[in-house]
Amino acid sequence: MKFNSAWAGFIAVLIAGLVVLFAVPQIVSLFGIVQMTVFVAMAMYALSQGFLWGFGGIMCFGQASFLGLGAYAYAITAINLGDTSWGMLAGVAVPAIFALLLGYFMFYGRISDAYIGVITLTVSVILFQLINSTSGAQYHIGQAELGGFNGIPSVPTLNMPGDVSNVLSPTGIWYVSMALLIIVYALLRLALASRFGRVVVAIRENETRAMLLGYDARLYKLLSFTISAAIAGLAGCIYDNWGGFISPTIFGLAMSAEVIIFVLVGGLGTLIGPILGGVGLQYVMNLAGTQHKVDPNLGLGVVLVAFVLLVPQGVVPVIRDKAMQLFIRRGAKAARIQETSP
Repeated sequence: MKFNSAWAGFIAVLIAGLVVLFAVPQIVSLFGIVQMTVFVAMAMYALSQGFLWGFGGIMCFGQASFLGLGAYAYAITAINLGDTSWGMLAGVAVPAIFALLLGYFMFYGRISDAYIGVITLTVSVILFQLINSTSGAQYHIGQAELGGFNGIPSVPTLNMPGDVSNVLSPTGIWYVSMALLIIVYALLRLALASRFGRVVVAIRENETRAMLLGYDARLYKLLSFTISAAIAGLAGCIYDNWGGFISPTIFGLAMSAEVIIFVLVGGLGTLIGPILGGVGLQYVMNLAGTQHKVDPNLGLGVVLVAFVLLVPQGVVPVIRDKAMQLFIRRGAKAARIQETSP
């Protein structure tokens, strides 16, 4: 593996992530730690969309479907089995299996990209209406009542694996959530550097050429779609542990729109961009929610329009390009000085 600036950046991001992981509990209050946990959930959610859209070239307008499926699967499994370790497993597996089945019919059915976006959006709306109409004690899965629009309250908090009585504190949940975000980022970065990742990007750039070279574009798209859904499901599990409550609003159009804005603002075609976009905009939305003069969703729409018009690349690519230009100029200046020196 050849070491270059890209790998240097990857290592720098990992180090920064570890610093944040251990520094936050030392400098932030307990309330702040709880708020930081939802930032991690949104960062994970944005990362799932950023990978699928930025590298797989698949625009999913219904990413909230997988976030919600993961959250509900975690809650229902944890309530029925008691051990939240199984809940985490279900929260990742259920949306991944659902995406595998849905993606199979979409990609092997030769559905165009525009219709894939419409189908995923429609699935999100269907799930919202389905869960929203499950009010009443007759709608339950085992011991877990779905609750309809009221949602599922008192979702069990993460416990130590195999020890149901050892429930994690908010600080413990922060450590687990942030560690999972770092691990997922690292695994995606390594996957994109592998043959699989190079083929996925090649299909995004020119699907016909990749198929002529012998690659099954449908299979690679299906795998990317499934991986993205699993990551979104994991974000849903973290989201559950932040609020201890889950409702059908997680399937709503607002959640699907927010993640697209996170990715666009952070930077399409990067992994760190969606993470920073998710954290930054969620922080801004939290601040906007404390005032009553401007609707937070309206403000988010204004941010989207502004970035599309003024910074279409996103924050991270712009900063990266400016830094590269500055580095090149300084290198050229140093070379000229060396040439003119006696």
